[in-house]
Amino acid sequence: MTDGDTHDKAETIKDRLLIVDDEVDFLRLLKRSLAKDLDCEVLTASSGESALQMLEEEPVDVVLVDMKMPGMDGLEFLERLRMRHPWVTAIMMTAHGCVELAVQAMRQGAYDFISKPFDHETLVFTLHKALERNRLLRENVRLQRRSRGEGVFQNIVGASPAMRRVFDAVQMVASSDLTVLITGESGTGKDLVAQAIHNLSARSHGPFVAVNCPTVPENILESELFGYKKGAFTHATQNKIGLFQEAHRGTLFLDEIGDISPAIQTKLLRVLQEKAIKPLGDTKTIKVDVRVVASTNRDLQEKIRAGEFREDLYYRLNVVPIEMPPLRRRREDIPLLCDHFLKKHCAELRRPCKTISPELMEIFLRRDWEGNVRELENTVMRGILFAPGEEIRPEHVGFASEHRSCLVFDDGSLQNLPYKEAKEAVLQRFHRLYLENLLAANGGNVTQAAKRCGLERQALQQILRRFGIQAEKFRRPGPKTD
Repeated sequence: MTDGDTHDKAETIKDRLLIVDDEVDFLRLLKRSLAKDLDCEVLTASSGESALQMLEEEPVDVVLVDMKMPGMDGLEFLERLRMRHPWVTAIMMTAHGCVELAVQAMRQGAYDFISKPFDHETLVFTLHKALERNRLLRENVRLQRRSRGEGVFQNIVGASPAMRRVFDAVQMVASSDLTVLITGESGTGKDLVAQAIHNLSARSHGPFVAVNCPTVPENILESELFGYKKGAFTHATQNKIGLFQEAHRGTLFLDEIGDISPAIQTKLLRVLQEKAIKPLGDTKTIKVDVRVVASTNRDLQEKIRAGEFREDLYYRLNVVPIEMPPLRRRREDIPLLCDHFLKKHCAELRRPCKTISPELMEIFLRRDWEGNVRELENTVMRGILFAPGEEIRPEHVGFASEHRSCLVFDDGSLQNLPYKEAKEAVLQRFHRLYLENLLAANGGNVTQAAKRCGLERQALQQILRRFGIQAEKFRRPGPKTD
């Protein structure tokens, strides 16, 4: 369950403020004084690490965090907060005279900052504004969820907590003109998220221009992005408008930006800073009104450490990060995705409607899907083409050997059930078998089990409750650590 889900269910729940500071006495004093003036629950954490752990376990609306802390400082905490909980409003506390750090924090997504020592009334006023902002964002998300189709948001299929967080982030950022960096493995649907941001923005009537950076040679990419004047180089027989100009008053999507050369990085940084381009061979700059959305499947911070990507460009692009989860971290979406692909591709390929056999669905649920959603879609398409009847079985998509190794359905009890009932039975068996084995392997430790299976602790607890599985039954003798 996401933070938004919790608040949707109970609008009477008080807002929550989390204060993060390494000075314990200061925390106690601030908690007492703010509890009197703010109609909200006040929580405290004495380090960035403990604050992040707290955020994983319970929803928080506003975070008030000190910039200077041992270990994880305020800026690192802010970066991780925005990656995991983009809907949480952050206010930074800075020492007097640290305006540059405060400005950097604002660029990285902080809502506001306040200097120490601060006036109590000013602090209360700032927090009131932040809490009100978060209520408006939450209400907007709630209304958007009501209007969504069943498991489909802007052509993106998913109902898992991981995908709901993505949908929430898209909805929140779409109304702004902030630059967005979408990260995730190949095949996770980063291009669909970029299109959704454009469709929901005020620029939706303008052009959406996409360029796959690695597919364009470096010597051509510059002229493609910025254009050129006649005579700028050999064979430049006429003026050419670049993609930035084509995307004027719209959105430019730079797909797989982690693969561009250092020379292009430098010129792109200049465009993002100055909001203007200079075509090759031209002496004048041209102002452009473009919202940039970029994506990458690379670890850009690792590339920065290796000297392969400019750090200043990274922070220009990473104003709002959105992380696309791999399919193995959202397995509960696989049946929904299969239904979607069956409807879509049976119609496109002019084939009768088909279904996924229970045996094949169980294999789908167990696979790691290195190619993610794209690989699943290609597999379903292959099944539509090669299955002679209405049902797609493991052998129709080359998974016969995996079927023989599967023990979940050896009893043949699902063969005579209708498709929907069989699919539900498959899911029930999968969840129970998977979760019980997971808990047994981790001695009933929910936190450890969540890390191992790639879910958040709160999400795993929700699934365990849904299927009536008690972690205590799997705990080994010894002191409790969970």
